[in-house]
Amino acid sequence: MQDLIKRDEPREIKIEDNPNPYAEGGVIISFGNTKVHITASVDESVPPWMKGKGSGWVTAEYNMLPRATHDRVRRERKSVGGRTQEIQRLIGRSLRAVVDMKKLGERQIIVDCDVLVADGGTRTTSISGAYIALAQAVEKLMSEGKILENPIKEKLGALSVGINKEGKIIADLNYEEDSTCEADVNLVMTESGKFVEVQGTAEGDPFSQEQLDAVLLCGKKAMAHVFAAQEKALK
Repeated sequence: MQDLIKRDEPREIKIEDNPNPYAEGGVIISFGNTKVHITASVDESVPPWMKGKGSGWVTAEYNMLPRATHDRVRRERKSVGGRTQEIQRLIGRSLRAVVDMKKLGERQIIVDCDVLVADGGTRTTSISGAYIALAQAVEKLMSEGKILENPIKEKLGALSVGINKEGKIIADLNYEEDSTCEADVNLVMTESGKFVEVQGTAEGDPFSQEQLDAVLLCGKKAMAHVFAAQEKALK
Protein backbone atom coordinates (compact mmCIF):
# COMPACT_ATOMS: atom_id res chain seq x y z
CA MET A 1 0.00 0.00 0.00
CA GLN A 2 2.84 2.39 0.87
CA ASP A 3 4.21 2.10 -2.67
CA LEU A 4 1.04 3.79 -3.95
CA ILE A 5 1.75 6.96 -1.95
CA LYS A 6 3.73 9.64 -3.80
CA ARG A 7 3.43 12.50 -1.27
CA ASP A 8 2.24 12.15 2.33
CA GLU A 9 3.03 15.66 3.59
CA PRO A 10 0.88 18.77 3.19
CA ARG A 11 2.05 21.90 1.46
CA GLU A 12 3.86 24.47 3.62
CA ILE A 13 1.56 25.56 6.45
CA LYS A 14 1.72 29.16 7.68
CA ILE A 15 -0.45 30.55 10.47
CA GLU A 16 -0.66 34.25 11.32
CA ASP A 17 -2.22 34.86 14.74
CA ASN A 18 -4.69 37.58 15.78
CA PRO A 19 -5.31 39.37 12.47
CA ASN A 20 -8.48 40.94 13.88
CA PRO A 21 -8.30 42.75 17.26
CA TYR A 22 -12.06 42.60 17.79
CA ALA A 23 -12.71 38.88 17.33
CA GLU A 24 -12.45 36.40 20.21
CA GLY A 25 -10.35 34.16 17.99
CA GLY A 26 -8.73 34.52 14.61
CA VAL A 27 -6.00 33.46 12.22
CA ILE A 28 -4.86 33.80 8.65
CA ILE A 29 -3.91 30.29 7.60
CA SER A 30 -2.11 29.22 4.44
CA PHE A 31 -1.62 25.79 2.90
CA GLY A 32 0.75 26.51 0.02
CA ASN A 33 -0.73 29.44 -1.90
CA THR A 34 -4.24 28.94 -0.51
CA LYS A 35 -4.89 31.57 2.15
CA VAL A 36 -7.98 31.98 4.37
CA HIS A 37 -8.83 34.70 6.90
CA ILE A 38 -10.78 33.21 9.82
CA THR A 39 -12.45 34.77 12.86
CA ALA A 40 -14.43 33.25 15.73
CA SER A 41 -17.09 35.43 17.38
CA VAL A 42 -18.82 34.67 20.67
CA ASP A 43 -22.53 35.45 20.80
CA GLU A 44 -24.14 35.28 24.25
CA SER A 45 -27.31 33.81 22.79
CA VAL A 46 -28.33 30.77 20.80
CA PRO A 47 -30.67 30.22 17.84
CA PRO A 48 -34.37 30.45 18.86
CA TRP A 49 -34.90 26.71 18.58
CA MET A 50 -32.17 26.10 21.21
CA LYS A 51 -33.24 28.58 23.87
CA GLY A 52 -33.79 27.20 27.36
CA LYS A 53 -31.99 23.90 26.67
CA GLY A 54 -28.79 24.83 28.50
CA SER A 55 -26.72 23.90 25.47
CA GLY A 56 -24.55 25.93 23.12
CA TRP A 57 -24.02 25.96 19.38
CA VAL A 58 -21.16 26.29 16.91
CA THR A 59 -21.77 27.37 13.34
CA ALA A 60 -19.78 28.69 10.39
CA GLU A 61 -20.00 30.89 7.33
CA TYR A 62 -17.76 30.63 4.26
CA ASN A 63 -17.06 33.16 1.57
CA MET A 64 -14.66 33.56 -1.34
CA LEU A 65 -13.44 37.07 -2.09
CA PRO A 66 -13.95 38.23 -5.69
CA ARG A 67 -10.28 37.90 -6.77
CA ALA A 68 -9.41 34.85 -4.69
CA THR A 69 -9.41 32.97 -8.02
CA HIS A 70 -7.85 33.57 -11.44
CA ASP A 71 -11.00 35.32 -12.65
CA ARG A 72 -13.15 37.63 -10.54
CA VAL A 73 -16.24 35.98 -9.08
CA ARG A 74 -19.31 38.02 -8.16
CA ARG A 75 -20.11 38.57 -4.49
CA GLU A 76 -23.03 36.52 -3.15
CA ARG A 77 -25.00 39.48 -1.85
CA LYS A 78 -28.61 38.30 -1.76
CA SER A 79 -28.16 34.60 -1.06
CA VAL A 80 -25.32 32.09 -1.01
CA GLY A 81 -24.86 29.60 -3.80
CA GLY A 82 -25.11 25.84 -3.45
CA ARG A 83 -21.34 25.30 -3.23
CA THR A 84 -20.92 27.97 -0.56
CA GLN A 85 -23.82 26.59 1.46
CA GLU A 86 -22.45 23.04 1.26
CA ILE A 87 -18.97 24.13 2.39
CA GLN A 88 -20.11 26.24 5.33
CA ARG A 89 -22.36 23.42 6.52
CA LEU A 90 -19.36 21.07 6.32
CA ILE A 91 -17.24 23.46 8.40
CA GLY A 92 -19.97 23.90 11.02
CA ARG A 93 -20.75 20.23 11.51
CA SER A 94 -17.04 19.37 11.56
CA LEU A 95 -16.44 21.80 14.43
CA ARG A 96 -19.52 20.60 16.32
CA ALA A 97 -18.17 17.04 16.18
CA VAL A 98 -15.40 17.96 18.63
CA VAL A 99 -17.36 20.27 20.97
CA ASP A 100 -19.38 19.33 24.06
CA MET A 101 -22.27 21.76 23.67
CA LYS A 102 -23.39 21.41 27.29
CA LYS A 103 -20.00 22.63 28.54
CA LEU A 104 -20.17 25.58 26.15
CA GLY A 105 -23.27 26.86 27.91
CA GLU A 106 -26.18 28.67 26.31
CA ARG A 107 -24.14 30.72 23.82
CA GLN A 108 -22.89 30.23 20.30
CA ILE A 109 -19.57 30.66 18.54
CA ILE A 110 -19.76 31.77 14.93
CA VAL A 111 -16.73 31.08 12.76
CA ASP A 112 -16.29 33.11 9.56
CA CYS A 113 -13.97 31.79 6.85
CA ASP A 114 -13.11 34.22 4.05
CA VAL A 115 -10.89 32.88 1.27
CA LEU A 116 -8.24 35.43 0.28
CA VAL A 117 -6.41 33.24 -2.26
CA ALA A 118 -7.74 29.96 -3.68
CA ASP A 119 -5.22 27.41 -4.94
CA GLY A 120 -6.99 24.18 -4.01
CA GLY A 121 -8.22 22.89 -0.67
CA THR A 122 -10.12 25.99 0.46
CA ARG A 123 -12.67 23.99 2.47
CA THR A 124 -10.04 21.83 4.18
CA THR A 125 -7.80 24.83 4.89
CA SER A 126 -10.84 26.60 6.36
CA ILE A 127 -11.62 23.70 8.69
CA SER A 128 -8.03 23.38 9.92
CA GLY A 129 -7.87 27.12 10.62
CA ALA A 130 -11.40 27.29 12.04
CA TYR A 131 -10.38 24.83 14.76
CA ILE A 132 -7.61 27.22 15.89
CA ALA A 133 -9.92 30.24 15.97
CA LEU A 134 -12.53 28.21 17.86
CA ALA A 135 -9.94 27.08 20.43
CA GLN A 136 -8.81 30.68 20.92
CA ALA A 137 -12.38 31.83 21.52
CA VAL A 138 -12.93 29.02 24.04
CA GLU A 139 -9.69 29.93 25.83
CA LYS A 140 -10.92 33.52 26.13
CA LEU A 141 -14.25 32.35 27.58
CA MET A 142 -12.41 30.25 30.15
CA SER A 143 -10.03 33.07 31.08
CA GLU A 144 -13.05 35.32 31.70
CA GLY A 145 -14.69 32.67 33.88
CA LYS A 146 -17.70 32.34 31.60
CA ILE A 147 -17.16 28.58 31.24
CA LEU A 148 -15.42 26.32 33.73
CA GLU A 149 -14.41 23.37 31.55
CA ASN A 150 -12.96 23.24 28.07
CA PRO A 151 -15.77 22.00 25.77
CA ILE A 152 -13.36 20.99 23.00
CA LYS A 153 -12.83 17.24 23.11
CA GLU A 154 -9.85 17.01 20.73
CA LYS A 155 -8.11 18.64 17.79
CA LEU A 156 -9.73 18.74 14.36
CA GLY A 157 -8.05 18.99 10.98
CA ALA A 158 -8.79 18.51 7.31
CA LEU A 159 -6.91 17.77 4.09
CA SER A 160 -7.61 16.83 0.50
CA VAL A 161 -5.97 13.69 -0.89
CA GLY A 162 -5.98 12.81 -4.57
CA ILE A 163 -5.19 9.96 -6.93
CA ASN A 164 -3.24 11.15 -9.98
CA LYS A 165 -3.34 9.73 -13.51
CA GLU A 166 -0.55 7.29 -12.63
CA GLY A 167 -2.62 5.92 -9.76
CA LYS A 168 -0.37 7.50 -7.12
CA ILE A 169 -1.67 9.15 -3.95
CA ILE A 170 -0.92 12.83 -3.27
CA ALA A 171 -1.77 14.76 -0.08
CA ASP A 172 -3.05 18.34 0.01
CA LEU A 173 -3.74 19.07 -3.65
CA ASN A 174 -3.18 22.47 -5.19
CA TYR A 175 -5.50 23.68 -7.95
CA GLU A 176 -3.48 22.22 -10.83
CA GLU A 177 -3.17 18.82 -9.13
CA ASP A 178 -6.86 18.84 -8.19
CA SER A 179 -7.97 19.64 -11.74
CA THR A 180 -5.97 16.76 -13.24
CA CYS A 181 -6.49 14.05 -10.60
CA GLU A 182 -8.53 10.94 -11.27
CA ALA A 183 -10.08 11.14 -7.79
CA ASP A 184 -10.29 13.70 -5.02
CA VAL A 185 -11.05 12.84 -1.39
CA ASN A 186 -11.61 15.42 1.36
CA LEU A 187 -10.82 14.07 4.83
CA VAL A 188 -11.90 15.66 8.12
CA MET A 189 -10.26 13.93 11.08
CA THR A 190 -9.63 14.19 14.80
CA GLU A 191 -6.17 13.95 16.34
CA SER A 192 -6.99 10.48 17.69
CA GLY A 193 -7.42 9.28 14.10
CA LYS A 194 -11.22 9.21 13.92
CA PHE A 195 -13.01 10.38 10.80
CA VAL A 196 -15.58 13.18 10.97
CA GLU A 197 -16.25 13.23 7.25
CA VAL A 198 -14.94 11.54 4.10
CA GLN A 199 -15.95 13.10 0.77
CA GLY A 200 -14.59 11.17 -2.18
CA THR A 201 -15.41 11.18 -5.89
CA ALA A 202 -13.86 9.54 -8.94
CA GLU A 203 -13.46 12.24 -11.59
CA GLY A 204 -12.14 9.72 -14.11
CA ASP A 205 -11.62 6.00 -13.66
CA PRO A 206 -13.13 4.42 -10.51
CA PHE A 207 -10.61 3.75 -7.73
CA SER A 208 -9.99 0.45 -5.99
CA GLN A 209 -10.33 -0.57 -2.35
CA GLU A 210 -6.52 -0.70 -2.16
CA GLN A 211 -6.27 2.88 -3.43
CA LEU A 212 -8.91 4.05 -0.96
CA ASP A 213 -7.00 2.41 1.90
CA ALA A 214 -3.84 4.16 0.68
CA VAL A 215 -5.71 7.50 0.56
CA LEU A 216 -6.76 7.10 4.20
CA LEU A 217 -3.24 6.09 5.25
CA CYS A 218 -1.73 9.03 3.36
CA GLY A 219 -4.29 11.39 4.90
CA LYS A 220 -3.49 10.22 8.44
CA LYS A 221 0.25 10.73 7.91
CA ALA A 222 -0.21 14.18 6.41
CA MET A 223 -2.68 15.20 9.12
CA ALA A 224 0.01 14.78 11.78
CA HIS A 225 1.72 17.85 10.30
CA VAL A 226 -1.56 19.79 10.51
CA PHE A 227 -2.06 18.97 14.18
CA ALA A 228 1.55 19.94 14.93
CA ALA A 229 1.05 23.32 13.21
CA GLN A 230 -2.16 23.90 15.16
CA GLU A 231 -0.43 23.08 18.45
CA LYS A 232 2.39 25.50 17.66
CA ALA A 233 -0.07 28.27 16.76
CA LEU A 234 -2.10 27.82 19.94
CA LYS A 235 1.01 28.01 22.12
